Amino acid sequence: MAEPATAPEAPPPAVSRRARGVAAARAELGRQLEIVALVGLVVTQPLLDVLGRSPDFFLFHRAGREEILLLVALVAVAPTVPPAVLGALSRLAGRAARSVTHTVLVGLLVAALAVQVGRHVTPLRGVPLLLVAVLAGVAGAAAHRRWRAPGRVLRVAAAGPLVFVGLFLVVSPTSVLVLPRAAGGAAGTAATAVHPPVVMLVLDELPLVSLLGPDGQIDAARFPHFAELARGSTWYRDATGVSGWTPNALPAMLTGRYPARGVAPHYSQYPQNLFTAFGGLYDVRAEESITRLCPPSRCEQPVAPEQGLGVLVRESGRLLGQVTSPRESRIDPEDSYRERTRAEAGLDAAEPIPDDPKFRWDSLDDNQPARFTSFLAGLKPAPRPTLHFLHLLMPHSPWAFLPSGARYDAPDDLPNDGAGWVDLARQRHLAQLGYTDRLIGETLRTLRATGLYDQAMVVVTADHGVSFTPGFQGRGMDAIKAAPKEVAWVPMFVKEPGQRTGRVDDRNWEHVDLLPTVADEAGIRLPWRVDGRSARSEPRPAGQKRFYDVPGEPVVIPDGVPTPPPLPAVHPLVGTAVGQRPAGGTARVADLAGFRSTDPDTGTLPALVWGDVPDAVPDGTLLAVAVNGTVGAVVPVVPRDPGGRRFAALVGDDRLFRAGANRLDVYEIATDGGLRHLALS
Repeated sequence: MAEPATAPEAPPPAVSRRARGVAAARAELGRQLEIVALVGLVVTQPLLDVLGRSPDFFLFHRAGREEILLLVALVAVAPTVPPAVLGALSRLAGRAARSVTHTVLVGLLVAALAVQVGRHVTPLRGVPLLLVAVLAGVAGAAAHRRWRAPGRVLRVAAAGPLVFVGLFLVVSPTSVLVLPRAAGGAAGTAATAVHPPVVMLVLDELPLVSLLGPDGQIDAARFPHFAELARGSTWYRDATGVSGWTPNALPAMLTGRYPARGVAPHYSQYPQNLFTAFGGLYDVRAEESITRLCPPSRCEQPVAPEQGLGVLVRESGRLLGQVTSPRESRIDPEDSYRERTRAEAGLDAAEPIPDDPKFRWDSLDDNQPARFTSFLAGLKPAPRPTLHFLHLLMPHSPWAFLPSGARYDAPDDLPNDGAGWVDLARQRHLAQLGYTDRLIGETLRTLRATGLYDQAMVVVTADHGVSFTPGFQGRGMDAIKAAPKEVAWVPMFVKEPGQRTGRVDDRNWEHVDLLPTVADEAGIRLPWRVDGRSARSEPRPAGQKRFYDVPGEPVVIPDGVPTPPPLPAVHPLVGTAVGQRPAGGTARVADLAGFRSTDPDTGTLPALVWGDVPDAVPDGTLLAVAVNGTVGAVVPVVPRDPGGRRFAALVGDDRLFRAGANRLDVYEIATDGGLRHLALS
């Protein structure tokens, strides 16, 4: 008789618990890998892509290899920590709570990814893009919860952050700042027995037309020191930069070669440049900003200290905000570069405060850019020939200076294009150019005081300009096509040793001509072939110029000395005193507290006034902004910008302000010219 079948023996309770624990651990690991993959796509990849293409970001902030590697590690790891902590906390509430939390996180990250994809492939911006992204997030979360395939794909994609880090460290233009590179570069040889001192000041984002008056000459009333420089030097009026982007433009100037590759502006990528050529016969004192073309073997370390990991993290966070925003924004780290002031860098003043009534604010000398102070301090005769070089980010945005040297604060997201805004941008640019003119004056004064002026070759120029043409503001390809005279043409002054009188040379100058011209004057024979032509040689044919929005892809633009655009008309109310006016209407103004207490010791004024008016006030309505009873600006009401602002005005005359309490008034200008006083809040 057959034995009865017996039921399979149940696993011991300990084994069952262990199996469930292993399964739960695997499920939790899978969830974490999915989050790592999505965070990598939303944060790590786009941020490392921007930073990898912007070695100038790290050069400007004086970041060393260790700081760069730490930042990369933070970008790859830190964003995964908050989701991991949230997941761990949700597990305490049970398996169902953990599952729901994970699904919500997946949906949020998919929505954030959809914002970035939508900005690239659709014209949607702002709220419409945000709504589409939310729908994509909901759909993504639902698909992830229903099917296993999305989760499996994400778990494989969890290797993405490691790939993104590897591409940054090995392939990107920034990689040369992390991986060791050779710093070779042949020195030039003596072509003559005379080697005069060379003083070279390269400004940034300065169109020639900004300096010109209606007669096509340097406007001596607005820019007296540029005019003084022109009266004693050779002015190449038909001079153009070769690119609208400093990482391409400045290496072309200092190597004599057109931009061929999109590489870091670093001595390892450009071993043959001004500094390596002069380094054998000259002592080199170089103050660079967003380049590092002078190798350590030729130059001392920068005077300004490294700014630290905290600055890199803060500025990277700002870039991430631009990358992930549903609003339209141009993602360019260079937009945030601001020269550190003398006070911020802890440097001693190079000179006393000038006897100019506009310099009555006690701390304007502290506002002087730190590297400019160091540059002035080094302008002294020396036993050996010396090359003094400064690349100064002036009058480059962000605009923060009045012509007097007083500073003012402005919102980071203030528009530079669009109705009303482009006019304000140009006004702020011209105000900062007025302060730049003062720095030129201090340079000339220092050169004369030390006796270098007559001995030295003095070069003052800019790497590129910028367009303020409505609809085409900036330096991109659209601006180059619409307003090449603003983007490409730059001031170019060369004072030879002993030169006393000015002259004008209208040859077809391109900035690849700078190095061969300076080398000829300094008596140095360059050990490599250049694309440029020395001013001592036959000029290139007139008619066309080369300009590079992208390295290796020249754009042909027509030759010819530019004519200046008309200056913005000054409203007749500006500068007039305003008495009592009837009240009517309201306006909201930011930073009213700044007017209640102005401290001269800070060197800062509330000179930029911005705010909002009710929707009932039509676009185009003029507003008069008065400080202490005198109108300082008249501006139009414009469509509300993404920050909620409908007007902004720059009060450029600091004489309207006084220490202590100041009164701000805003008036609506009626069509008949009458004024209505607006109540401010």
